[in-house]
Amino acid sequence: MKVLEVANVDFSLRQFVLPLMRAAREAGHEVIGVAADGPLLADLRAEGFRVETIPFARNLSPRAHLTAFLALRRLIRAERPGMVHAHMPISGFLARLAARSLGVRRIAYTCHGFLFKQEGSRARRAVAFAMEWLGGRLTDVFLTVSVEEAADARRLRIFANPIAVGNGRDPARFRPDPEARARLRAELGTPDGRVVVLAVSRLVRTKGYPELAAAMRAVPEAELWVVGERLASDPGPDMVALLEAAGLGARLRRLGYRADIPAVMAAADIFALPSYFEGLPVSVIEAMLCGLPVVASDIPGPREQVIAGETGLLVPAHDAPALAAALSRLTADGERRARMGAAGRARAADLFDERKVIARTLDLLGLGV
Repeated sequence: MKVLEVANVDFSLRQFVLPLMRAAREAGHEVIGVAADGPLLADLRAEGFRVETIPFARNLSPRAHLTAFLALRRLIRAERPGMVHAHMPISGFLARLAARSLGVRRIAYTCHGFLFKQEGSRARRAVAFAMEWLGGRLTDVFLTVSVEEAADARRLRIFANPIAVGNGRDPARFRPDPEARARLRAELGTPDGRVVVLAVSRLVRTKGYPELAAAMRAVPEAELWVVGERLASDPGPDMVALLEAAGLGARLRRLGYRADIPAVMAAADIFALPSYFEGLPVSVIEAMLCGLPVVASDIPGPREQVIAGETGLLVPAHDAPALAAALSRLTADGERRARMGAAGRARAADLFDERKVIARTLDLLGLGV
């Protein structure tokens, strides 16, 4: 079967959809990636995938969305796929609408987080909800990455039978690695005994960087490594200026975009994700598999992953003092960090093994062998 996998930007297609694309191709299907243009699409093309670009906009501009919708229709009409599998709120809605308007036989959607649950004006959230509600009526297979999102979709009558499939990562790739830890710490000049708090995400406010910067000022025994960049399409200010103004000095290491995330995680001691909104963050899965205790916001997604007091700590979103207290407790207690990290790896290997998640997803999509 020819399958179009549609995501909003190159980052989403590379980080979240590529493993599924590989598995579908291995199962004998022709898989075409679709996203807004960006440098990370080169990684997919290097693996032999054909990738088509659509000018998706990550805002509520009717003119931009009409342009993307018409481009999708042209692509679908030319390719005549047996399935369109859409991801992310805006690109997901437009792809489903275009596919339904052209009579595509099977239309699937994976929800990676409902836009109407993000912070914003009432009008913006109302439009986002209407988009999801209408999109549900265009969908044959409705998947979510978290259990809470599936419950929300059912409760709000977005879709009658949503199925939570989760997210996954490879436990053989993401694992504790003493050799990588020693090598990377030597490269960065960080002594083995110094506690490292790691954040891996796009550099946007909603990932909780204002609170993380403030919290780290109250944890002078640890240094902060920040991995990631702001996408050109991300709304709001870049967090670089905020981080550099936090007064952390040499305790702040901005590492930018890295391809060696397993090694970086193996070299850290605590993973922090004080987000305001998430689906089911793969960064938390990666950190757990690498044996790191996780300090995250008590919001949908992370609270399905982190067992408070066993594999990490949960704190209220927007609460810098609570975040500082959690980081301080773990910074001061190496034995507790080790115990939580081991429990987190066992939990992630059981629940978030990429092979299991992808195999189930392929079956639900009707693409399994």
